[in-house]
This record gives sequence, C-alpha cells and structure tokens, in this order.
Amino acid sequence: MEIPVYSKEGEKIDNLQLDDKKFGGPIRNKLLRDAITMYEANKRQGTACTKTRGEVAGGGRKPWVQKHTGRARAGSIRSPLWKGGGVSFGPRPRDYSYAIPKKARKLALYTALSAKVRDNELVVIDNLNFDIPKTKQMVGILKALNIDNSSCLIVIPKANENVWKSARNIPSVKIMTSTELNAYEILRPKKVLLTKEALSSIG
Repeated sequence: MEIPVYSKEGEKIDNLQLDDKKFGGPIRNKLLRDAITMYEANKRQGTACTKTRGEVAGGGRKPWVQKHTGRARAGSIRSPLWKGGGVSFGPRPRDYSYAIPKKARKLALYTALSAKVRDNELVVIDNLNFDIPKTKQMVGILKALNIDNSSCLIVIPKANENVWKSARNIPSVKIMTSTELNAYEILRPKKVLLTKEALSSIG
C-alpha cells in the first residue's frame, strides 16, 4: 500500500510505502466500536447525582394519621411518590472508566488509520516547520492540500509551540503528537494530516 507525500504548497513530491502488517489488515468494525466506547466512557465525569428520600430536606412528621381519613397511608411528604420527594434508583457519582487490552488498543489505532487511508481521508505532508507562529501560513497549507473546508486532525512527531500556536485559532482543527494518538481521535475528524516523521513514529 502506497500513499502520496505532499509539500506545503500541495504538490506531490514522493510516495510512501506503508507497512502491510500494520495497514494491510481488514477493517475491524467491532474492535473500533469497542475502542470508541471505551474512550468515550473514560471521558465521562460521572458526577450526576440525585437525592434519596433520606437526603431530601423536610418530611420528618407523618402527614396525617394512619387510619380513618379515607386517604392512602403516608409516612413522609418526601416519599418518591410525592412531588418534591426523593428519587428512587437515581444516578449516583461513579467511575465509568475501563480499559481494553493494550494490543487491542494498538490494533484499533492501525485499523482506524487504515480506514482513513482507504477512504482517502489521510494526508501525509513532508514537514510542518514554522520559524514563528503564523496562523495565515497554516491556513494556506490546509487550502493547498484541499482540507480547509472540513474538520482536521494535525499530527506532529513531537510538541512544537510554533505549529501549535499556528493552528489553535483555526475552527475545527486539532493538533496532537503521534504518541497521544488513538483510534477515537483519528475517527472524529473528516481529515487527518500527518507529517512524514509522525507517521513513521506511530506505534
């Protein structure tokens, strides 16, 4: 499997041979679903909370006597049956996070990249070096590569302040290093832009 490598001006300058062991496998939809579910669950705060009848203020006195009123028996105005009462089986603070095996996460990463390659949604650029932060220059590169009208993830090999500052104010553009990459971040945007060095350092 080959993928073209472009310059900052949007010109094709080379072809990059991809490792068939990593990018040549089948698209594992169930694995991708499991990985995405895990990453989304790990992002949940888990702070939703409701009060039970024992935590709602008031209700210390029996509303009326047990018998001879013609009404149903009631022990507290804070019963879950009453307006303003407690909540039965409501959400409580909890930790939703869990992990799938490391090998499964790695395979999901390469499966997501393979899907992007096959859908022509992965673009490789020779390099992304800036002398000074320049948003206009970054926008020009995205236009030259014809990926300026869609959401985009930019992947660089290591943290670079000039590149980050050049991209942070562009709507629908996110930037991250290759070591932080996962299947969830790859599948979210429409396009993925990687530098040649970042692609070789994945995994």
